[in-house]
Amino acid sequence: MGKLDEFIKNEGSAFPGKTYAEELLMPVFNDQRDYLFHAMFDIHRAHVIMLSEQKIIMESEATIMLEGIRKVAQTELGVLNYQPQFEDLFFMMEAKIGEEIGHELAGKIHIGRSRNDMGVAMYRLVLRGRLLQLIGQVDQLREVFLVQAEKHVETYITGYTHTQPAQPTTLGHYFLAIHDVLQRDSGRLWAAYETVNQSPLGAAALTTTGFPISRDRTAELLGFDSIIENSYDSIAGADYLVETATAIMTCMVDAGRWIQDFLQHVTREFGTFHVADPYVQVSSIMPQKRNPVSIEHSRSIASSAYGDALAAMNMIHNTPFGDIVDTEDDLQPHLYRAFSNAGRVMKLMYAVIATLKVNEGHTRGMAAKSSITVTELADTLSREHKISFRKAHSIASHIAKRSLSEGKELYDWDTKDINKMINEFVSVHIAEDKWKKIISPEYFVEIRSIQGGPSPKEVSRMVVDRKQKLEGEMQQYNEKINALNDRRKALIDY
Repeated sequence: MGKLDEFIKNEGSAFPGKTYAEELLMPVFNDQRDYLFHAMFDIHRAHVIMLSEQKIIMESEATIMLEGIRKVAQTELGVLNYQPQFEDLFFMMEAKIGEEIGHELAGKIHIGRSRNDMGVAMYRLVLRGRLLQLIGQVDQLREVFLVQAEKHVETYITGYTHTQPAQPTTLGHYFLAIHDVLQRDSGRLWAAYETVNQSPLGAAALTTTGFPISRDRTAELLGFDSIIENSYDSIAGADYLVETATAIMTCMVDAGRWIQDFLQHVTREFGTFHVADPYVQVSSIMPQKRNPVSIEHSRSIASSAYGDALAAMNMIHNTPFGDIVDTEDDLQPHLYRAFSNAGRVMKLMYAVIATLKVNEGHTRGMAAKSSITVTELADTLSREHKISFRKAHSIASHIAKRSLSEGKELYDWDTKDINKMINEFVSVHIAEDKWKKIISPEYFVEIRSIQGGPSPKEVSRMVVDRKQKLEGEMQQYNEKINALNDRRKALIDY
């Protein structure tokens, strides 16, 4: 027998072929078991209750059905393995319910529905849970950033543009900026939640059903906020997946940027942050090393989460507008992994930031170097001596270049030398006390009290504002979680 003949013989002559079963049906079954099992049974319960209330089945039948569903739903997941006689978990569970209550009665459970609307509903139920979990993790990270921002409203640091020392600011101002990005990340995840938490049930295969079902009732029982009205849209629409993937990707790209900053700030050369001992590892050969691997792993895991979300996006791209496997079982685990890894990033960085120590004396010293307060000289010349800002900028630039060429900081110059350089351009005298203010990071920050600026008073105001908003958002979050938990408990206890 030739190699090809032997392969064909081993594959078998009926569905499913050996390769198809091993490489597709078995992995899909395992994913369905691990991720969709409980959502499947919640949908069974809601559908049976609705059928009974709509008088499509008898109440006595519904009672038996719900008891059978309850028993099978208690199956230990560890004992469930792919069996070739069942195409997937859905058909296996249908058979098991039939063994409990009789196959004729079990068959009635599927009146007025299809695996199409049921499948999309399962995905949406699972995704909404993952979205809520990640929102909670993002909001916890926001909270710790606000705590640190409030603590460091007067911790002066160097602000960078184009990776170069630019102007003094405060660590509180910087941490608050990261918080505000996370706040928007949370908002994008909530927007995805609102899109996801809509019920496709009742669309059946595509065109609804001739049975007098209530789509609103099944949506209510399952905690969906509304139904997707157009039944074709219910089955064909994949934008809930796109929006979810996009929200994760944006959150991870945002996180990767400030995580990269942290990796610079913990270097000996920067010396801004000190990562607590529980989150560093030592070298196997270099005893002096404190490797900030918690932050490194966070950066890497964020990229992994982004990659899985992007894979889901790519799988949807250019697919037909209808029921298609590209948006189903092969795609979903990418999003589940993306959520899992995104959550790991949030929790790891929470631990790092909550325990972070700052070398405040060092950061203050660095904030006075590299001529980064020289912007205030230009501002002073323009504001107090009515010199055009462009000329004032040229004067400040000249002094900065002289400082660099002579290896000096601004505080190394005598006031008379500064005035001499200024007088090469204009007849202006800067008093010594004014020059001390110009070269002071504290003064630079203090007078930048415009809305959103780094002034301690303004940062403190923003922190209070963000805390109040976050408190309200967390209250709404907890109310949403409790409402869904109550809804599910009522469904199971029905």
